[in-house]
Amino acid sequence: MKLLLLAALLGCLAAASAAPTRELRWCVTSETELRKCSDLAAAAPVFACVRRNSILDCMRAIHAREADAITLDGGDIYQAGLDDYGLHPIIAEEYQSASETCYYAVAVVKKGSGFGFQDLQGKKSCHTGVGKSAGWNIPIGTLLSKELIKWKGSDDISLEEAVSNFFLESCAPGATVSKLCNLCKGDCSKTHSEPYYNYDGAFKCLTENKGEVAFVKHLTVPESEKENYELLCKDNSRAPIDNYANCNLARVPAHAVVTRKDQDMADFIWTSLNSVENFNLFSSEAYAGAKNLMFKDSTKKLVQLPPNTDHFVYLGPTYITILNSLKKVNIPSTPSNALKWCVVGSNEATKCDSWSDAANNDPEIVCTKAHSFEECLKKIMREEADAVTVDGGEVYTAGKCGLVPVMVEQYDQEQCSSTGAPGSSYYAVAVVKKDSGVTWNTLKGRKSCHTGLGRNAGWNIPMGRLFEITQDCNFTKVFSSSCAPGADTNSPLCAQCAGNADSMFKCKASSEERYYGYAGAFRCLVEGAGDVAFIKHTIVEENTGGKTPSSFHIISHLQQCCFR
Repeated sequence: MKLLLLAALLGCLAAASAAPTRELRWCVTSETELRKCSDLAAAAPVFACVRRNSILDCMRAIHAREADAITLDGGDIYQAGLDDYGLHPIIAEEYQSASETCYYAVAVVKKGSGFGFQDLQGKKSCHTGVGKSAGWNIPIGTLLSKELIKWKGSDDISLEEAVSNFFLESCAPGATVSKLCNLCKGDCSKTHSEPYYNYDGAFKCLTENKGEVAFVKHLTVPESEKENYELLCKDNSRAPIDNYANCNLARVPAHAVVTRKDQDMADFIWTSLNSVENFNLFSSEAYAGAKNLMFKDSTKKLVQLPPNTDHFVYLGPTYITILNSLKKVNIPSTPSNALKWCVVGSNEATKCDSWSDAANNDPEIVCTKAHSFEECLKKIMREEADAVTVDGGEVYTAGKCGLVPVMVEQYDQEQCSSTGAPGSSYYAVAVVKKDSGVTWNTLKGRKSCHTGLGRNAGWNIPMGRLFEITQDCNFTKVFSSSCAPGADTNSPLCAQCAGNADSMFKCKASSEERYYGYAGAFRCLVEGAGDVAFIKHTIVEENTGGKTPSSFHIISHLQQCCFR
């Protein structure tokens, strides 16, 4: 993470707070897990343990404020995010390489057993649990998509019945159809009281010759046993266990800690976990051969998720589509060739409406309003919108959500008609009033104007430059006060913002804040709200009738930003 300056800056946005003198109640679902939690509580007294019989019971407990947190698989994260529980992911597990908060769902078989993925009908199967990602949602969704499992929907028979008709016998903990529990060793519950539950349990089901295929994650097979097992690939071939990147059923979001939608609680959980010393959160070795207690044993570290991440954004549209296919959910829609453009704020909405009303638009333009750039991303991921124009820094965030850039702005009129012309570029600059005495070396204690938090010319580049110099994420130590739309409204970073004409929407990252964006940051400087404005190099001329007035000058070309 520290290799990328931008990633470092994003980390700076989440300010650490001191842990309050209160308990963090972790929900566990077995006596063995309770033992580990109790040992953690002894090592770090901020933790307390709440025992419930199942993951669903833990979700209910957290929703009812009887517990505070639990780590869940992707399928359970989806359910936790529904209105019945209202929980959201706040911290992801990281596996193997840096920033790898995903894993692969794979189908493991014994070497030489002589069948492929498309030959699974009539075989005996081992699953981590009904509704779990690698053990149920991904493999069953894949079999459905390839029409290997025939299912018309729940109006015909239940999904579990369709799966039980496909496999000869199974162990799928949590199932309600008896045939899916025939191979189980215990009570077939989605808890550690079922020996074949979860990744290690499903693999044990295979090693003990109960099943012929185990649906697990790519890190499940121990190093010492890899030579005896193979992966089934979707093209009906097989591959060695370590070839999971090329032979898998899907790439799946990592397990994540969930809690109620309460940022104070989320910060408390993050701080509490980071304060743990002399206790290995990611090991279950000391607990009678148990594995993956509280956290996955393959976890290397924890990663804090951005604020307001909900289950849909975290899981992504591909995984949500798979979950919908398991329910035979078809979202009704009216066929339309219209392009749904997402806009933020009333001014953008007005311009978009004018564009939409213009004659001969092909395709038709439909304007979809959102309250923030992040909400636009969510709308596009949910297919409620198709496109949005973003700053380069926001492109980075959009990319993390699975979106891609499709067009760039061209600022050179002569290049517009040239085939294969290079994309435009611009300079990020720091502008001050002439004779103000402000230089790059005398910024400390000054007031600053930014286009918006997380934007390239107005934040990422200048703040990255300052971070290189100060090695400190607390930029309020540099500037006495600022306007950085999108920051916490109670912080000094919003003190110089003005809002709209009615003094509403102060520090909002939209055109409703008069100091938002390039023109807004320049206006902040012109009107005396700031001593320096971080903008792109063309803004002064664009906002002064094409002439750069002698009363302003650039103190630094911070970096050339090129888009290709």
